Amino acid sequence: MHPVNTSIALFLGLGIVGAVTPVFSATMRVPVEPASFGSGAIVGLPVESDGWLLSQGGEGGEAAGKVEEMSAGEKANAAFVNRLGSQQLLAALRSGGNIIYFRHAQTTKDYADQADPKMSLASCETQRKLSAAGIEQSREIGKAFQTLKIPVGTVHSSQYCRAWQTADLAFGRHQQSAKLNFLPFEDYTDAQMAEMKANLLPFLTAPPRPGTNTVVVGHDDLFEAATGIYPDPQGIAYVLTPDGKGGFTVQASLKPDQWASL
Repeated sequence: MHPVNTSIALFLGLGIVGAVTPVFSATMRVPVEPASFGSGAIVGLPVESDGWLLSQGGEGGEAAGKVEEMSAGEKANAAFVNRLGSQQLLAALRSGGNIIYFRHAQTTKDYADQADPKMSLASCETQRKLSAAGIEQSREIGKAFQTLKIPVGTVHSSQYCRAWQTADLAFGRHQQSAKLNFLPFEDYTDAQMAEMKANLLPFLTAPPRPGTNTVVVGHDDLFEAATGIYPDPQGIAYVLTPDGKGGFTVQASLKPDQWASL
């Protein structure tokens, strides 16, 4: 488990039920839980969460078979509410200007292979592999993008086989970057989480080429480090819009089978 510092910035109108809608800048404001307040309630005080337990590092938490309380990042993922309806989201994607962050598609097993001393980035045989379902997920996502006429510019991926293979199967190309890799640990310190956040933020804040969307295919822990949201399940995508000032707005999330229904 790894701790991360987060702050809650929820602003509610009188008598309005609040939903988590993250907007990030260089000084992050990470919503942790949805809130429902009665008339007159106003919430906006920062809350420090040193020592809170987030999801297990290295994608190792999903197959552990343990019943545990949801982490802050998992709660944020479960509580996330899209800012845009389907038609608005599709229009925004067709216009370009967004970052689409995918967690790689489904794998045969779920464990922290980055902490395995036998794992080599040069050998897919030593890493977690895409399952048959994950391969199909990737292809169907690519077909949906073509059918929906969503323009894709640069496609970034980590150096892990499951990430770049997801990118290739869906979009036919990718540019690998070590900055999108895990750090080689199963559990992370605050400093390591901060390092992963610093590695990922440039990908989430750089405006795409005009008329295109940038795709980033990576992993769970980096996205959680940068946004406070643990991306689940495998294959989920979050759509973010950079503001051109080093920040971004998280607009929507889509599970692998939801692209075709946009």
